[in-house]
Amino acid sequence: MDVMDTIRQTFFQECSEQLTEMESGLLVMSEGEADSDTINAVFRAVHSIKGGAGAFKLEALVQFAHKFETALDHIRSGKLAAGGDVMKVLLRAADILSDLVDASRDDVAIEPDTWQASADELLALTASADGAEDEDDFGSIDFQPALIDFGDTPSDGIAIEPLTSTFNIGFRPKPELYGNANETILVLRELSRMGTTQIACDTSDIPSLDDIDPAGAYISWTIALDTTENADAVASVFEFVDTDADISIEQPSSFSLPDLPEPFKFSASTDAPVEVAEVIESVEAPSAVVEAAPVIREEATAPVVPFPAAAPPQQTAAKTDAKPAALATIRVEFDRVDRLINLVGELVINQAMLSQRVAESNISNSSPIAVGLEELEQLTREIQEGVMGISAQPVKPLFQRMGRIVREVSDATGKEVRFKTEGDATEVDKTVVERLADPLTHMIRNAVDHGLETPEARVAAGKPAEGVVRLTAAHRSGRIVIEVSDDGAGINRAKVRESAIKKGLIPADVQLTDSEIDNLLFLPGFSTANSISNISGRGVGMDVVKRSIQALGGRISITSRPGKGSTFSLSLPLTLAVLDGMVVCVNGQTLVLPLTAIVETLKPKEQDVHCLGADGRVMAIRSTFVPLIDVGVKLGFRRTTLNPSAGVAILIETENGSRSALLVDSIQDQRQVVIKSLETNYGNVSGIAAATILGDGRVALILDVDSLVKASDVDQLAPELRYGTGG
Repeated sequence: MDVMDTIRQTFFQECSEQLTEMESGLLVMSEGEADSDTINAVFRAVHSIKGGAGAFKLEALVQFAHKFETALDHIRSGKLAAGGDVMKVLLRAADILSDLVDASRDDVAIEPDTWQASADELLALTASADGAEDEDDFGSIDFQPALIDFGDTPSDGIAIEPLTSTFNIGFRPKPELYGNANETILVLRELSRMGTTQIACDTSDIPSLDDIDPAGAYISWTIALDTTENADAVASVFEFVDTDADISIEQPSSFSLPDLPEPFKFSASTDAPVEVAEVIESVEAPSAVVEAAPVIREEATAPVVPFPAAAPPQQTAAKTDAKPAALATIRVEFDRVDRLINLVGELVINQAMLSQRVAESNISNSSPIAVGLEELEQLTREIQEGVMGISAQPVKPLFQRMGRIVREVSDATGKEVRFKTEGDATEVDKTVVERLADPLTHMIRNAVDHGLETPEARVAAGKPAEGVVRLTAAHRSGRIVIEVSDDGAGINRAKVRESAIKKGLIPADVQLTDSEIDNLLFLPGFSTANSISNISGRGVGMDVVKRSIQALGGRISITSRPGKGSTFSLSLPLTLAVLDGMVVCVNGQTLVLPLTAIVETLKPKEQDVHCLGADGRVMAIRSTFVPLIDVGVKLGFRRTTLNPSAGVAILIETENGSRSALLVDSIQDQRQVVIKSLETNYGNVSGIAAATILGDGRVALILDVDSLVKASDVDQLAPELRYGTGG
């Protein structure tokens, strides 16, 4: 790959991170809880994208990012308040910026119509804050010439001049300043706006081209500032960069620039503004992206000129607080991580094979071989957990993408919606995160379109006009549970039932429980929409969601209360690579039960087992009864049920909290197994989640506990009730 292609790829990877940080900050700002650090972080993110885009001549991206950046600069300077209407414009701009980044990355032609409307909104914001002042051309630095009165202007009266002070300022940026997408020229601009400045640039520390570090910082500045402002006001200019630079501010009785060789001397009484020949600003691009140094031509109040090394001024007010060291990171292609995960899986399989061979050889547990094998097993587990940690990532970027869906659907439906997220730092396997995007999109759209009422209906029902859609994530029992909830009207079960009957999905005389009616939403072709729109009504959505979640080894459930809202819960494995399981035997077949679903194991007694109906059985466990499910019968491994006293009962808990007992012949072992997709390599089998390879090379099936329990429940129902299971 060409070097520039590599740098370009890295730039877009970092754009993704910057967009995540930007949207996170904007959401905090929209809640009215933003502090200066949050606003500055959003500004830096947009500024970094603009800077990198300029290096690759992505004109549309640069132009739009500049207008976006300008609006954010007005907010952080206090010219513009981050109110509701302003934040709506900024959030729309964030969506457009994300689209422009994607289009630029994919080399898709960008038409001005795709971003001009949003740019006009941003321009209107800044114009209103500036009193309709003209927008600067993107990329320019606004050094305005200042009028200086030398006393030769006639005056009709006696003018009382405000008291001025002279400040001697030393400013030496650190590499972190450029790494955070700041620019020294912007700091110098702010100082120039406070009064008259004389600025000198020290370039004596710049090494030869062979020795230069693109991520380094070699230039320092000395500024003489005559201003009516006080020391605190001057120090506030450096608030944004105070930890990323060595700064000194003093008020000497007299100050002059060091002697400068010709032609670097300029007269302060020059009639015309002085044009700086070339100021080369060294801006460090994030990580591997190296931006070309821009050449800036500016009109300034006083010249910005290089000068020979001079003794630093005495520091009377120093800002040299040490910044906490950032965690070192490294970028690795996911294909390499994926290969590493596969190799660790093979390592787990081989370790299991060795363990089985040692067990078959009747080697003593205290022998050096057995002890060494035990240490290898522990090491293998630690390696596996470490690799899984590498592939894990927080769901935050995915959750933030859903915020855009909420905004789009709320605009299309005219509903007022507040989107809230919780647990977005929860980590899960990268593959799981990627494959969750489509199901969550369907669910979020449904929550806004079907779940929430119109503002008028909410007010009539005594609710706030603004509805709430909440997206949460949490780790529970070795799995990740993601919930999409709304505070709308809840599922209209009468309407759902009526619609299912009209579509021929259930018989008209069927009797269904509330839970079974809710599950009708997952039937293919089901919809309660009165008309087809670009949002819903075509009968596709929730059945796709269910299939997608099942393909990930997950489950989905619904809870709903009339007038209060609905919650859709997704339960998913943390990783698609390995799991801890209990190996059991059923009529000569070896199966694996996920350890996270197991509560306890026990030997059934005949007096504790009772018949229920024609084929059903329940078992008494501590003053309660749970269904007893013969796994061999359910999976077709045998036709007659096993005598409970001859087997082992494994008490399991499903995701909805219900408990059942699975009856197996015996328990063989507890071990870590590598997950192999059965659907990819063979096909979908009811009751089976995946497969694995055992130590002896045989294939063992991994049970889908919830599916087994649900299938058992259906078999115990009357035939017509089976329509209510949702397929």
